[in-house]
Amino acid sequence: MIGPVLPRVGIAAVALSCHPPPAAPAEAFRGPVQVFILAGQSNMEGQGIIAGEKPGTLETLLKDPASAPRFKHLVDANGKWVVRDDVWIWYLGRTGGLTVGFSPKGNAIGPELQFGHVVGDAVDRQVLLIKTAWGGKSLARDFRPPSAGGEVGPCYTQMLGHVKEVLGGLKTLFPAYDGRGYEIAGFGWHQGWNDRVNQAFCDEYEKNLACFIRDVRKDLGVPKLPFVVAETGMTGPEEKHPRALALMKAQAAVAEYPEFKGNVAFVGAKAFWRPKEVSPSGQGYHWNSNAETYFLIGDAMGKAMLKMLETR
Repeated sequence: MIGPVLPRVGIAAVALSCHPPPAAPAEAFRGPVQVFILAGQSNMEGQGIIAGEKPGTLETLLKDPASAPRFKHLVDANGKWVVRDDVWIWYLGRTGGLTVGFSPKGNAIGPELQFGHVVGDAVDRQVLLIKTAWGGKSLARDFRPPSAGGEVGPCYTQMLGHVKEVLGGLKTLFPAYDGRGYEIAGFGWHQGWNDRVNQAFCDEYEKNLACFIRDVRKDLGVPKLPFVVAETGMTGPEEKHPRALALMKAQAAVAEYPEFKGNVAFVGAKAFWRPKEVSPSGQGYHWNSNAETYFLIGDAMGKAMLKMLETR
C-alpha cells in the first residue's frame, strides 16, 4: 500500500533547478522505500545516446555552453557521471545507484534518468526505480491487461512478476536496504509505437490503457496508484498521420476520466522532439536517439508525479 511521501523540496524549487539539494542525514532516508515502476517499450528502454561528438548526445549537450547548465547535475566535479545512492534502480536484472546507461546496450538513457533525479531530489525517503521495458511491444497484445478481454499479454505478466521478485529480494539486490519495508508510490508509462502502426490496436488503445491502469492498481494492491502517461509523440509537433494523432488523443483522453482525475497524469511530449539534423540518428520512432528528448520526457514525468503525490 502507499503511504505519505514526505517532500524534501517543493515542486517550485524542482522546476527552477535541476541541482540536488545538500545531502540529507542518513537517518532521513530510513523508513519505507518509495518504489516507482517505469514500463513500456523501446522508448522506455532508453535510446538517448550518451557518448560521441554527434549533436544530441549527452556528452555533446554537456559540452555546449548553451545547454550545459541543464545537465551539469549529471556529472561530478571531476566530470564523472554521478551515481545516486539515494535512488536505486533495477532494470531487467541490472541494479545499482541511478546513473546513465540503464538501457539495453548500456550506451543510452531513457526517461528513468531525469525522472529519478526529480523524484529523488523531492522525496525524503530512499527511492527505488523498477524499470520493465522491452522493444517492439504493443498494449493490445504484449501488455494486454486482464480486464481488456482475450489473452493476457506476456509482458503484462512478466512486468508484475519482476516487480514482485524485486520487492521480495530487496536486501539481496540492494545490501544497503534497512529492512523497513516499501511503498509502491507511482507508475510511469511510455509506449505506443506498436499500437499506432496497427489500425485495430490503435482503435482500442484508449480502452486498453484504462483497463491497464485499473488492473495494475488491482494486481499491485494500490487502488489509487499515481500513474503518469508520457505521450508517444516521437515524430514531433508536425505529425499528420491519422493513426498517430488518434493514439496520442487516446492517451490524453484516459487522464480525463472522472475516476482518474488527480491520480492519472498525461504528459505531452511532442515539444521535446528534436530533428535529425541536431540528433545522433534519424530514427524517428526512437526520438532520433536524442538524449535531450529522453531527459525532458523524464523531467516532465517526474514533475507530474510529484504534483500528484503532493495532493494525496
